Amino acid sequence: MTVTQFNDRMALLRRRLRRNPSDPASRWLRRHWPWLSLLALACVGIVTFDSWLATCGFRGCPSPAEIRAFHPSEGGNVYDRGGKLLGHLETVRRVNVPINLVPKPVRDAFVATEDRRFYEHNGLDWHGVLRAVARNFSAGGIRQGFSTITMQVAHNSFLLERYHGRSFRRKLIELRISRLLERELTKDQILEHYLNVIYLGNGVNGVEAASLDLFGKNVNQLTLAEGALLAALPKAPSVYTPRRNPTLAVQRRNVVLNLMADQGYITNDQALSAQRTPLRIAENEWRPSIANEPSALDAVRALVDSVLPDVLKEGDVNVYTTVDFALQRSADRTIVRHVAAITRETEETMGRVSEAAQGALVAIDPATGNILAVVPGRRTQRGGFNRAFAARRQPGSAFKPFVYAAALAAGYSPASPVDDDPVEVQMGRQVWQPVNYNNEYNGEITFARALLLSANSATVRVSRAIGENAVIAAARRNGIVSPLTPVPSIALGAEGVTPVELVSAYAPFANGGTKVKPRLVARIEAPDGTLLWSSEVLRTPGAMDPADAFEITEMLQGVVNYGTGKTIRDMGVTGAIAGKTGTTNSGEDVWFVGYTPTLIAGIWFGYDTPRQISTNASGGRLAAPAWAEFYQAGWHEPRGSAFVAPAGMVSAVVDPQSGELATEWCPTRARQWFKPGSEPHEECHLHTGPPEAQIAIDANGNVQINPNAGGNDPLSRVGRNIGNILRKIIHW
Repeated sequence: MTVTQFNDRMALLRRRLRRNPSDPASRWLRRHWPWLSLLALACVGIVTFDSWLATCGFRGCPSPAEIRAFHPSEGGNVYDRGGKLLGHLETVRRVNVPINLVPKPVRDAFVATEDRRFYEHNGLDWHGVLRAVARNFSAGGIRQGFSTITMQVAHNSFLLERYHGRSFRRKLIELRISRLLERELTKDQILEHYLNVIYLGNGVNGVEAASLDLFGKNVNQLTLAEGALLAALPKAPSVYTPRRNPTLAVQRRNVVLNLMADQGYITNDQALSAQRTPLRIAENEWRPSIANEPSALDAVRALVDSVLPDVLKEGDVNVYTTVDFALQRSADRTIVRHVAAITRETEETMGRVSEAAQGALVAIDPATGNILAVVPGRRTQRGGFNRAFAARRQPGSAFKPFVYAAALAAGYSPASPVDDDPVEVQMGRQVWQPVNYNNEYNGEITFARALLLSANSATVRVSRAIGENAVIAAARRNGIVSPLTPVPSIALGAEGVTPVELVSAYAPFANGGTKVKPRLVARIEAPDGTLLWSSEVLRTPGAMDPADAFEITEMLQGVVNYGTGKTIRDMGVTGAIAGKTGTTNSGEDVWFVGYTPTLIAGIWFGYDTPRQISTNASGGRLAAPAWAEFYQAGWHEPRGSAFVAPAGMVSAVVDPQSGELATEWCPTRARQWFKPGSEPHEECHLHTGPPEAQIAIDANGNVQINPNAGGNDPLSRVGRNIGNILRKIIHW
């Protein structure tokens, strides 16, 4: 058709479409409506298709920022409070590597095999399209695709969750995203993504993970033959896997080497030499090690899943926790070591056990409630039962501080006297008779000494005097949330609590009376830094009077310095430390909860199926040493750290044993603080003669040598001991 003929036909078309002035518009529209409708439908279809393609199927295309920030998932990153990597949310068999660590022969092998014109096209290889169309037409079905490396990156990076299998719709979206990738990234950046994201069989993604899995070495150490074998896998990973089909794998590898030679990447001699190389595959598969991952990750995963169950669909999210890496490592090692020792002790003293012992640990910052370390139990399987958060076990004497906190709130003081003789409590038609450890009783003693000695009879008397409801109220104010029943045995920790709530309920003792809420994860961010979820520090002032909190702390320092928790000092731990042991009457649970001005930590040991640990199990003998080991290996208290008395309190130098004013004859003396009017006024009645030389430890753990010590010969010691016994009998 000539230009003149074309112009004539267009003029004729215009004349036919031109409305005759004498012809009404309605008649003209009725006459031409079929063609006009088709034209309108075509325009609508074109606009709709263009909108669909421009928006990647109306689901939104990745933005330039998302494309540039894309990072093949390694399972989500979990960081400690200082930004140190703790581990991953999920175990993904992938290790991302920059392209400069992938040897050129390995890169060339993939390009030669998967997309020979990769550096020439802009995302779509028309040669490949025509070749695929011809092949599929001759085969009468889909036999060959035309995906380029860029299209494969588009699919595996941004479309994997949307479309599965082959479809024309998927290809169109791949092409659209491929053009966006080519516009925002360099060819090397696209190739780097491809080498990290491509699936290479056996659950492995990326060339680094595949190299570790198949050859037991990093990708930058691969030979030409090994690199060609990796490039042989994408076509059919399950078919060409060398562990299952070594013959097919070698045949496919040799095809890749021939392609590299044909395209000029290597010489024919290099190809022949590599083809003669025998196949050597690593004996063991590679999997990311989880043996040494912090056990806190289990708790982190559970929390993340509860607040953002589909979070990993956004890519490699970053989870920022409150955990301290060094303290967590110490916690994991301590629990593993002591659980094994306790299991052996049970077998030696009680006979064979059907299950190993368990342990749990929680450590928090008393000022914020931030969880610094958590051990859910002896690791047996990932995602197992979290004993630190969910196991309710009897705390035993570790509950007693709440009894004395309630007593102080009711007007008593650490120097108040209480009788520590056998006690009987009428409970309906039955009589309950709590006994002291080893059936040892002390007569009349102070509240401070009763807690120091963990005297059951004295504590029950205190609880009965103020009422069990007052004890429950004090525990509730501090943070105990487990069910508590107002029965006499509550004073001895007969109601189950979880380790995390018991530890957090000690926080008001340490921080001056403020209740805190435990917090494990501070925030979760998308790969581009977008905040997905966050939590705040929750503090509730007024849980305790600051003076009461400080008096409890001083009483619990006495437990560590002179009482059931003295193992802490015996193991060389110095500084300001307060704490309480806990042992159930049946010997099924042992505890130690200890704290400093900057750390509170609680440790529990026992069996999932409650049973007696050993004939003489106690928190002081089993849990306290573990606490000391954990603390010494994982935490460094700031220099000069000390518990500071609230303003308005008065001090007195007392004898820790009697709670009365110390005299020159008292072997140990400590300065303690009291609310005005509650300080002791009587001199110590236990020591009225020259004492033997001893080392005194003050309230903050500082060693003091008593200069008045004397008379240390054996005869003098025997005489003093007899005198002290007689004075106790006469006084009580």
